[in-house]
Amino acid sequence: MDDEPIQTGRQLGLYSCHTCGRVSERQGHAAPDAPLACPRCGTHLHHRNPRSLERAWAYTWAAIVLYLPANLLPVMTTISLQGAVDHTILGGIHELWMNRDWGLAVIVFVASVAVPIVKIASLVLLLLSAGRNSTWCSRERTALWRGIEAVGHWSMLDVFVVVLLVGMIHFGPLAGVEPEPGLVAFGAVVVLTILGVSSFDPRLLWPDPADNPPQPNASPPPHE
Repeated sequence: MDDEPIQTGRQLGLYSCHTCGRVSERQGHAAPDAPLACPRCGTHLHHRNPRSLERAWAYTWAAIVLYLPANLLPVMTTISLQGAVDHTILGGIHELWMNRDWGLAVIVFVASVAVPIVKIASLVLLLLSAGRNSTWCSRERTALWRGIEAVGHWSMLDVFVVVLLVGMIHFGPLAGVEPEPGLVAFGAVVVLTILGVSSFDPRLLWPDPADNPPQPNASPPPHE
């Protein structure tokens, strides 16, 4: 029983709505090429979302390009009687560690550095394997996609902290916190990775022979 091939939704005539998740079945009297709509939300149904890989790659590459300035540029400037001091994400983690706030430093490192790197690396892995119609570890890759989709918004920790500080600490020339361009770049990286994950169609991780029909030979075999 374990050696039996897994049947895909296309082979069973099933369509999963990418908007609401309802699974629909093509009726026997419907033409094979007739467009279908989800009976619940009206979304046009596809076995594979059109241009899913292209959109996901575009968001992923944009996130990769912005990741470097997000970590090198300051995310905020603190103003005090001693003057103005710029803070980057890595610099803030270093300051927390040196001040013995080890738990907070680890939390910020995981949420602001490790999670974005893991998300981008996982997206690249999923996109490369899906682009090659790989059947390698389809279940595990699907679980990976679900995992990075679930943790996406937790990378906004730095953005939330700076926004709270800007709103709470504002005492004219004596003390204050100002957002800097690095915060915009970091927020863009988080949003772009979320868009990349949501644009990727996980059904591409379960390739179907119908997705890649055999190509005819360029020249007919010679006659004997």
